[in-house]
Amino acid sequence: QVPLVESGEGAAQQGGSLRLSCEVSSEVYGDYCMAWFRQAPGKEREGVANIDNLGNTAYADSVKGRSTISKHIAKNTLYLHLDSLQPDDTAMYYCAAAAGRMCARTDPGWFAYWGQGTQVTVSS
Repeated sequence: QVPLVESGEGAAQQGGSLRLSCEVSSEVYGDYCMAWFRQAPGKEREGVANIDNLGNTAYADSVKGRSTISKHIAKNTLYLHLDSLQPDDTAMYYCAAAAGRMCARTDPGWFAYWGQGTQVTVSS
């Protein structure tokens, strides 16, 4: 199993910002598509953002313009920064990895490795 360990703010205020971190095993860090997903109660897991081996990024429409996915190669860490938080951002956030240098797919089924998730709750 590839260890993916998320951490970050549990509670945040509407209009505020958060940064989530995901520690990733170095053996997969370079050759995997990395992504953040989230799942709210009663809803399907949805992709938030992804980043490929070349650093190309893509974002869901719901966070586009107020979100940044990045990775710190030396620290083997993936980040998600989210601004202008809304109550709809409340969800369990997961980092995930899929073999391949490009993010060819964005559906959760393509990602073989998952972290345990970190809860984010945005209050109004």
